[in-house]
Amino acid sequence: MNVTLTVEQSGLRADQYLAGVLDGLTRSAAQKLLEEGRVLRRGKALKKNDKLQAGDEVAVCIPDPTPVEIVPQDIPLDVVYEDGDVIVVNKPVGMVVHPAPGHPDGTLVNALLYHCGQSLSGINGQLRPGIVHRIDRDTSGLIIAAKNDAAHLALAEQLQDHSLYREYEAVVVGNLREDSGTVDLPIARHPTDRKKMAVNHLNGRRAVTHWTVLARYPGYTHIQCRLETGRTHQIRVHMAALGHPVLGDPVYGGQRKGFPGLAGQCLHARRLTFRHPRTGEQVTVSCPLPDYFQAVLTRCSRLV
Repeated sequence: MNVTLTVEQSGLRADQYLAGVLDGLTRSAAQKLLEEGRVLRRGKALKKNDKLQAGDEVAVCIPDPTPVEIVPQDIPLDVVYEDGDVIVVNKPVGMVVHPAPGHPDGTLVNALLYHCGQSLSGINGQLRPGIVHRIDRDTSGLIIAAKNDAAHLALAEQLQDHSLYREYEAVVVGNLREDSGTVDLPIARHPTDRKKMAVNHLNGRRAVTHWTVLARYPGYTHIQCRLETGRTHQIRVHMAALGHPVLGDPVYGGQRKGFPGLAGQCLHARRLTFRHPRTGEQVTVSCPLPDYFQAVLTRCSRLV
């Protein structure tokens, strides 16, 4: 695939620029394209540390992806709801949703392929069959997958118009002053760290999180969050922006000192409501708080 980009800002390194404008491209992947001579300015190959000027036209040749065969794996699934069109799974903390560099197997997709056979939608491509939305590796809870393309399109439309209801519970660091509130702050990829997201009022996409306090403990607050939008890391970024990062979050500053058994952020997707793609009926599914979350609440209660 060939794309031509026009630089709008002077002084950026070539690798930094490419990673910033091409969605899903990491800095290391951009550097690989540059090293292979696939990025040209005025017909001349760029190096990763070449500086770009406003008005430069950069031609990029992105190679076709190497075919990857995803192997179905007999991995136990906690299936909360299933019929001929959709399946809802309670994903454990630590499980990656789909294969990616560093995680070629052992993912939810590998498990779904074994459980569902060929009955998964193909709209999201070979690496993400059936996947309508994602939750982070170290976030537990409900995730819905589509078994055919019609169901996938219907669920994706619900995500787009915000009618697919997603409710989370979290423990955050510190004590929120109000009993409830709404965070309406735009989110975009972090300008320098491609693994992170950040509040960005200039280039970010609108992101809205509604939160309610469920319980208060010395130094910590148990909250419920309802997503109006679904940006990457949305709850984690929004709570950190309020100065109350999710407990245990290794990326956005949620310390875990005093909670030795906490492997990742204390965040659980607990309830999901959607219109069934075939019948139009409303379906609501929920799951209990996992053991790690209950252990955090028990430890917090001992601080009182």
